[in-house]
Amino acid sequence: MSSTLNFSQRETAGWTAGDRLQIIAGPCAIEGEKMAMSIAEHLIRVCSDVGLPLIFKGSYRKANRSRVDSFTGIGDAKALAVLAKVKSEFGVAITTDVHTADEAKMAAEVADVLQIPAFLCRQTDLLVAAAKTGRIVNVKKGQFLSAESMQFAVGKVHDSGNPHAWLTERGTTFGYQDLVLDFRGIPVMRAFAPTIVDLTHSLQQPNQTSGVTGGRPELIVHMARTAVAAGADGVFIETHPDPSLAKSDGANMLALDRFANLAQQLATMRSAYLSTQ
Repeated sequence: MSSTLNFSQRETAGWTAGDRLQIIAGPCAIEGEKMAMSIAEHLIRVCSDVGLPLIFKGSYRKANRSRVDSFTGIGDAKALAVLAKVKSEFGVAITTDVHTADEAKMAAEVADVLQIPAFLCRQTDLLVAAAKTGRIVNVKKGQFLSAESMQFAVGKVHDSGNPHAWLTERGTTFGYQDLVLDFRGIPVMRAFAPTIVDLTHSLQQPNQTSGVTGGRPELIVHMARTAVAAGADGVFIETHPDPSLAKSDGANMLALDRFANLAQQLATMRSAYLSTQ
């Protein structure tokens, strides 16, 4: 059962899904091999059943945490080895986030798509280093930036000799402890690069007094439908068998047993959207 992507489609834009809605999904952080393999197998089976391409996501390290005692990972080498095993056993494309220019080459040995965290989307050295690996570079829009400003992040990737840039909308800061999704930005950013909507991080409630980020996961399905209707090229979903036990970002994750129903809805809506274009 393979969800391997066809990297020849829309090659000049670094796109892979064609007219199909791209799914990027997986756990927030790699917590162990057994967990990652189980989640990947489930996601691949569901996406295969509904005809949607999947990129498996898992962070080998969480570098941006509110507290020093927060979970950051099981070790870079160990987590990357888990991602490599997921890739080799299931034939699925992999994405993970990189935090410094020095990490880009290391992550690119496993990942097909390098994700640039939202807080780091203006870091020129990081964008250039990621671009020079030749991998697709998926830049998350900073919570503090306009959709229009993301043209410059795309420009840094392209000017580094890599045409394969994507953008991801992940919400805009609304006060100190909330985010909003402004869907007006989707067509704006799609003029620069294929655009994904992050359905889970955009529902975070950051800066809680406990030092642990909150979230509104009950709105994931609603936001997903709206993202497809707004013309997004794909969606990003963090998921876990039991979000309450997840070691990172559990408050805004989708429970894994809800993924199949959501994926079916998204496939149906994507077909309806394309029929109107």
